Amino acid sequence: MRTETGSVPASSALGAKFHRTRALSEALVRPLSDADATIQSMDDASPAKWHLAHTTWFFETFVLRDHVPGYALFDARWPFLFNSYYEAEGRRHARPRRGMLSRPTLDEIRAWRAHVDAALADALPDLPPAARALVLLGCNHEEQHQELLLTDILHHFSVNPLEPAVWQGAPKVPVAMPGPIGWIAGLEGLVAVGVEPTEPMAIVADGGFAFDCEGPRHHALLTPHAIADRTVTNGEWAAFIADGGYRDPRHWLSDGWAWVQKEGVEAPLYWRRDGDVWTRFGLDGRRPVDPAAPVTHVSFFEADAYAGWAGARLPTEFEWEAAAAAHDPAGGNQLDAAGPVEPHPSAGGPAFFGDVWEWTGSAYRPYPGFRPAAGAVGEYNGKFMSGQFVLRGSSCATPRGHSRASYRNFFYPLQRSPFTGVPLAKHL
Repeated sequence: MRTETGSVPASSALGAKFHRTRALSEALVRPLSDADATIQSMDDASPAKWHLAHTTWFFETFVLRDHVPGYALFDARWPFLFNSYYEAEGRRHARPRRGMLSRPTLDEIRAWRAHVDAALADALPDLPPAARALVLLGCNHEEQHQELLLTDILHHFSVNPLEPAVWQGAPKVPVAMPGPIGWIAGLEGLVAVGVEPTEPMAIVADGGFAFDCEGPRHHALLTPHAIADRTVTNGEWAAFIADGGYRDPRHWLSDGWAWVQKEGVEAPLYWRRDGDVWTRFGLDGRRPVDPAAPVTHVSFFEADAYAGWAGARLPTEFEWEAAAAAHDPAGGNQLDAAGPVEPHPSAGGPAFFGDVWEWTGSAYRPYPGFRPAAGAVGEYNGKFMSGQFVLRGSSCATPRGHSRASYRNFFYPLQRSPFTGVPLAKHL
């Protein structure tokens, strides 16, 4: 993409991305009532209404408040409610109590979004490059929240005994089970990974966007290895369960085994055995598990245990990146519009993007030379580089075009509400 500054898109292209991003968020919550959008089912999840508000707070705070002279906050009380974790922005409402915010209403949040959208559209042509870089960062931030929004809605609805569907899914068409996993020989030796930053808080490389944690570009040493040409399926996971995978401590890391025992984990999140059939709950309600589809909603602990049971291991994030670099990050089953979201059976051939995020065996830590940006936006990624593991690729809930081979998603090892799946690797 040609740009005016060599780093951020021209205002017309950026404006189109901004409006497209904001419109998708609105479409995703359209089926929800005010009550649906207010509930919070666990501390790790946020209400749908909060996601709409927080992403709006981001644009109002870091772009309009800080870069548009004379802009007045829509409601000076709301930054306290919708700041997430930015210590530089001061005190904020406690995360576990976001579901207590019955006010402002969903309609009031929508009115705020419309106000901020109009103000930013008016200001965009005259914003300096640094402010336009923040708009680009804000769009990618909102795309992340679109996936979180779907992830959290799924969890909110899963704890309702009625198990309501957000969208009605299409009738299931039987598909052939994928064949045995094939193995792709990986690159060996020193390989270049990551991106080269040109801006510290919203890295832009080769005309595209990347987050700061994806750089600096550096070299990683890869030993002889191979990566599976697809992720693990539900059918293969059912075999792991049937073989006592959740009952055998030999497959599990110590912390994982303690978690399985404490929580009584015996299947992926949202699975339930109905008679002799495994079913799963999704945004289209409860349905039989599709054995041909990629398994999802599994933790790092589960992924690591399965890999050991299968005589393999999880790839490192750099093995994954080197293998994925030749593949289209906008390909596969990703989010294009509001509607049913679920992993699809493999269409054949290697697929590194779409359907499920892929756990790696790599800890989420800074690359050599990483420096967070100054100010509040410097808190975006760097402060979370502790105790989490990296996932690569994208999922069926990831807005198409959001990801790339260098993208580093990250979660704690026991989290499994996101659309997470299992790649395999092995030493050669």
